[in-house]
Amino acid sequence: MLALFDSLWILPILILLFGVTIFVHELGHFLTARWLGLVIEVFSIGFGPSIWEKKVNGIRYKIGCIPFGGYVALPQLDPTGMSRVQGSGEGEDEGAEQPAPLPAIAPWRKIIVSVAGAVGNILLAIVIAWIVFWVGIPAGPSERSSVVGYVAPDSAAYEKGLRIGDEILAVNGTPVRSWGKAREAFALENEVALSVRSPGIESSRDIHLSTVKGLMGIHALEGVSGCDLCKVHQVSPNMSAESAGVLPGDLIVEFAGIQVLSRGHLTQLVGEYQGQSTSVKVERETDDGTKILELNVTPAFDVANNKARIGIEFNIMAVERDTIIKPRPSQQLREHAMAIVGVIKSLVTPRKARAASQAVGGPVAIMIYYWAVVKTSIMLAVWFTGFLNVNLAMLNLLPIPVLDGGHIVFSLWEMIFRRPVPPRFVNALVNVFAILLIGVMIMLSGRDLDRMTAVGQWVRGLMPDKEAVHNAVPADVDSLPEPLDVP
Repeated sequence: MLALFDSLWILPILILLFGVTIFVHELGHFLTARWLGLVIEVFSIGFGPSIWEKKVNGIRYKIGCIPFGGYVALPQLDPTGMSRVQGSGEGEDEGAEQPAPLPAIAPWRKIIVSVAGAVGNILLAIVIAWIVFWVGIPAGPSERSSVVGYVAPDSAAYEKGLRIGDEILAVNGTPVRSWGKAREAFALENEVALSVRSPGIESSRDIHLSTVKGLMGIHALEGVSGCDLCKVHQVSPNMSAESAGVLPGDLIVEFAGIQVLSRGHLTQLVGEYQGQSTSVKVERETDDGTKILELNVTPAFDVANNKARIGIEFNIMAVERDTIIKPRPSQQLREHAMAIVGVIKSLVTPRKARAASQAVGGPVAIMIYYWAVVKTSIMLAVWFTGFLNVNLAMLNLLPIPVLDGGHIVFSLWEMIFRRPVPPRFVNALVNVFAILLIGVMIMLSGRDLDRMTAVGQWVRGLMPDKEAVHNAVPADVDSLPEPLDVP
């Protein structure tokens, strides 16, 4: 309960950042529609029943109770289909006299209005990219390099020669500059060819590996992870780390004279030096600045955890706040765009589609990730908002009814053939795709809840045959080992 109240301050920030994204998109439609003389009925942030609304100069401004989206009701742009799906007609008196037909709008005007929402998101993404460039964002080791932080000794990657400290230069021929980008590539592939360079060696070598469905069902390299911070969250009482003087907040940088690259790496080193007095270097923040301290610990076998321990727990949310990166705006926008392009290409490529579909998250995943980055760093949340804006712009321009791209396709048809698409056909298409879109969102949200919260486990626990349900889960769902966080 205390943890819940400790995190409540995140909610208004999350609502503000996500709300700005939706508002800017709809504002683009709204401003261009007014500029081009279209009739506007409703400007809404959110869907469903209103929690606030006001009518000004014939336009209803409202905030809906469902925050995942918004709409501008434009009867001349969409007289039959999408506006009904979006809910622009709610609250109208069915017995009221129907208004006179509105004048038709030229197709080119419809296209401009349809594109304007995406343009609004891109403009906001550009502003955010410049803010990130000027202020910078905190970055851990995996954001700064593509060095391998941990390789499980019993993994296929270890057997093929991948080692802790190796640098991944490219995945399937595409250069990667960070572990995050390498991980994105793994998520979209069933098999990968890694171009790898070992420390102190100029030449690179190729390693071919298969990915597996790991944590949360996303494809990854089994037993392999990038570099991360060994930041101490808690020190266990009556154990070696406490006796040596290790404190919460310390950053472990070296163990037995070896640079520590990850939590998994440290856990492995602790096991190798069981029963031996071993030096450990930590960075500690003091009133006089950062100090490097050399302490001595003796790993001892812990029966309860069945491994050697020194008695610490990690802060897995730690970022290096004093290590700031300032990526160029053009680099940010390019990487945001290429991320969504890569996912779309993989989804339509038969050999990649299954792996790519597992990597796609829905509204719940976005909110949970948003919550995590806001809690970690406001600037990381601002950066993620830029990423969302680029993705929202590109997805909305896909030629799918219900989305802005659908309006553009219908308007292009009208320009080419000199007549609008038959309203009944438009209405049928919109209804079908609206149902499909809602179904996909529900499916993704359910999967997100199952993967990222205790809801799925709770639901399965209510079923009578727990063993059968457990056996129905693919065996490889948890096959990617998480480096132990209590060495």
